[in-house]
Amino acid sequence: MEFIGAKPTVDLTYSDVFLVPRHSDVGSRLAVELTPRDGTPATLPLVAANMNSVTGPRLAAVLARRGGLAVLPQDLSLDGTEAAIRWVKQQPVDVDTPILLSSELTAAHALRLIPRAEGQSVVVIDGAEPEGRVPSERIRGVLSAARLGSVPSDARLGDLVHGAAPLLDADALAGARETFDAVDEVAARHDVETVCVVERGELLGTLSRRSALRRSIYAPALDGDGRLAVAAAVGINGDVAGKARSLAAAGADVLVVDTAHGHQEGMLRALRAVSELGLGLPIVAGNIVTADGVNDLVAAGADILKVGVGPGAMCTTRMMTAVGRPQFSAVLETAQAARELGAHVWADGGVRYPRDVALALAAGAASVMIGSWFAGTAESPGELVSDADGRQYKESWGMASTKAVQGRFGGLDAFERARKELFAEGISSSRIYLDPQRPGVEDLVDMITSGVRSSFTYAGAESLQEFHVRARVGLQSAAGYEEGKALPVSW
Repeated sequence: MEFIGAKPTVDLTYSDVFLVPRHSDVGSRLAVELTPRDGTPATLPLVAANMNSVTGPRLAAVLARRGGLAVLPQDLSLDGTEAAIRWVKQQPVDVDTPILLSSELTAAHALRLIPRAEGQSVVVIDGAEPEGRVPSERIRGVLSAARLGSVPSDARLGDLVHGAAPLLDADALAGARETFDAVDEVAARHDVETVCVVERGELLGTLSRRSALRRSIYAPALDGDGRLAVAAAVGINGDVAGKARSLAAAGADVLVVDTAHGHQEGMLRALRAVSELGLGLPIVAGNIVTADGVNDLVAAGADILKVGVGPGAMCTTRMMTAVGRPQFSAVLETAQAARELGAHVWADGGVRYPRDVALALAAGAASVMIGSWFAGTAESPGELVSDADGRQYKESWGMASTKAVQGRFGGLDAFERARKELFAEGISSSRIYLDPQRPGVEDLVDMITSGVRSSFTYAGAESLQEFHVRARVGLQSAAGYEEGKALPVSW
């Protein structure tokens, strides 16, 4: 990356900078290759943050299917994290994981799991959800969110499905166009958005026209056995090595050693303990914002550095403590230091638009971590709630907030827990409203990667590694930033 004009003498946020176009011979956005090449299985430079309100097994599977990586949070119990990893590994790669609901349940129940938005559906089955695959004869049908939203809330799902279930044999999943045409034909014949893909008489998963298209654009993030990839976080206290060993045995593909202040002796001890296990997995550590932090954490065993203190939407660290650093400059300095040591950087926090993701990559990040942006999606943990106006939202909170502290230290006695809560930081409860146009994490991935791919073509870069070199960045005033925003009304 290079600056145009004088090199800045102050630290910069993403809003302070812009990308400058240069001569390009990249003919198409689809010619751009976004693989991070940071030692992880990811094929997209997007990571879902290890926050309780952001990453659960469902989001992890969906994001991995499109090439990203999700980090299961450290606040889950060890048994819970192991179960989540195993669940992700059991999910199909070539088709979507269905949301299975008994025909005895109601429309209200379904709408707590899926948004009232186009492309959202549930598969209705007879009986309870089984441990393994559902026999095709138990599939009653598919109900869209639009249909569910048009009936009384107490309507039984079994009473809402009519006719034969929209079944497509897995043998029809061939090339991109053939798969799309096969899905389109079955969906049109049954007047549904989603079809059920069956293999040897059992439900394999679901596909819609859009997910059939996505199969042709994205390459999934897979482990060595061809299963969906997932990362898991551990803290720096307690039996860190024991937990890391257990998570690796359960199938975690990346380990994230995580604490708010990553440049401290406790982190270095934890890193050495995990590194000495020789698990053969990439180790991510953070959070830090300086080259000195990079040097110390890499020396202790980190392969990837998680960079960012205070830029997150749920974080109050900078206002409470004055500690942190503008994120663009933090990524720029740490990425350069990491590159010299053969390590990599994940930019954690501060992204509000696709432009911010592109700028983080321009500054040298291998991947960009996203938190609250993904919290307001169909796949994030928790049920959907409707406000008085009928708008759907999910609750989100910071990982150092009172709510998070109560969950993390719930096993302590009242005195010790109260001491922990006294020093909590961050927002304990925030409504993250779903975007009706982009209700799912895949919709956001489409939007983000579309913008980032365009950024690469403007820079004349066909890969992330070329973008790191060819990106040209300029400084702008607040008025310059405002000038780049679309206007909702004419003047």
